[in-house]
Amino acid sequence: MLACSWSVTTLAPYLSNKRYGTGFCCKATDLQSHANGDQDNDIKKKKKKVVIVGSGWAGLGAAHHLCNQGFDVTVLEGSPEDVGIRGYWYPHRNIFSLVDELGIKPFTNWIKSAQYSGEGLEVEFPIFQDLPQLPTPLGTLYYSQFARLPLFDRLTSLPLLAAVVDFDNTDTAWRKYDSITARELFKQFGCSERLYRDVFGPLLQVGLFAPAEQCSAAATLGMLVYILSHQKDFDMVWCRGTVKEKIFEPWIDFMRTKGCEILEGRRVTDFSFNEETSCISEVICGRELLNADAVILAVGISRLQELIKNSAVLRTREEFLKVLNLASIDVVTVKLRLDRKVKIPNASNVCSGFDDSFGWTLFDLNIIHDEHNDDPVTVLQADFYHSNEFLPLKDEDIVAKVMSYLSKCIKDFESASVVDKEIGRFPQSLTHFFPGSYKHMMRGATSFSNVFMAGDWIINRHGSWSQEKSYVTGLEAANRVVDYLEEGSFAKIIPVEEDEPHIEALRNLNRRFNEFRDQIPLSNFFLQ
Repeated sequence: MLACSWSVTTLAPYLSNKRYGTGFCCKATDLQSHANGDQDNDIKKKKKKVVIVGSGWAGLGAAHHLCNQGFDVTVLEGSPEDVGIRGYWYPHRNIFSLVDELGIKPFTNWIKSAQYSGEGLEVEFPIFQDLPQLPTPLGTLYYSQFARLPLFDRLTSLPLLAAVVDFDNTDTAWRKYDSITARELFKQFGCSERLYRDVFGPLLQVGLFAPAEQCSAAATLGMLVYILSHQKDFDMVWCRGTVKEKIFEPWIDFMRTKGCEILEGRRVTDFSFNEETSCISEVICGRELLNADAVILAVGISRLQELIKNSAVLRTREEFLKVLNLASIDVVTVKLRLDRKVKIPNASNVCSGFDDSFGWTLFDLNIIHDEHNDDPVTVLQADFYHSNEFLPLKDEDIVAKVMSYLSKCIKDFESASVVDKEIGRFPQSLTHFFPGSYKHMMRGATSFSNVFMAGDWIINRHGSWSQEKSYVTGLEAANRVVDYLEEGSFAKIIPVEEDEPHIEALRNLNRRFNEFRDQIPLSNFFLQ
């Protein structure tokens, strides 16, 4: 790289937002300036301003990279509560890389998990990476310890491998499978009634947050491919406290040292559109205006829908209006402190069979959270997804229901009493991947040349899921800003691990078959 020895004042006319065709690019952050303080302030003023709306995994991920690239970054609106999938799967390699970079250790060791129904324990999942590795999906089937499910029922999951192979995360694959429900998918590929009821159905209720008949088959396959492509991919770690306390707060503190401004109390109400540049020029927060060279919207569906309805600017664009067709899911969280110690065999548990409309998870916080490790009594948390029926209930009624469910899973809960409770209600807080939703979801770029999107519901081709997808789309949005403003370096995004050789061979064979079939006359005449 060329050494830059010119003075700041000499280069000032050339410090623009364009990369020159000569290949020479000199940025203010690259210069070792000996100029006075006023000249330093002039350079600071030339920093491009990026406003990020939303401070969850997506928003903070974008802010983190852009701060490191020397942009003037402002993050608006507080981070969402810690709801949704709480575990972090083995393939979350970008998030694990981030916490290493930050020098923090927020996660537990790998933890075993279990699944319960109203009849008791159904299956225990070991730590798969500790066991001899078998070709996918044999390891997951062989090592999972099923308490009730006969072998024949388990084997009916194997034909589903054909759909997993066919689903390659392309736009074609998403459109092909998004029109049918997860239940129809399992039915088409010969899944037994019991396997569906006791295993697949409950996993979807806590993975996609809704009953299988209300889940897109494409989203189902997207999640299954991500967590089952390798035997170890199903392993999870957990945050040793709240995500806000263990990850977001130290992360935000780090970004503030880089000059990032976090304005949690500011709520966006609209945007200013510059007719001359055809760009968003300002973000409006009530009476306050924030100038912006680029904007990243990193909020959930329900919050974006609220913005669209109130924004004279956003509702002029078709891709934003389509978002109004999407839906979100209610969550209720219940943290209980009991009067005694109840032995919970596994720290992380999926529960179902009590009501077909919702699924829930049970966590032993004495094992997972540092603050409760030495408590003499049990402290637990139960999260209920698609919990429409729970939201209007009084706290006492919710607690009574939860204790009743717990007693059906683990008998020792019958003799325990609740001494303290903490109920959280989060309406419309999680993405609902319902059949037909894909065509309404947004991509990372928009028809506004300087507005970019991030979040777990944004269409991308990385292949990740849950928190990892949110974080990755944040990095992708940051890269789009770098590209648009023509300053800084691109974030390095770790790709999802490649398929195992036999899966890759099957995918190639399937791809060639589909290409051959498409050449047959009338192949697309009939409804697929």
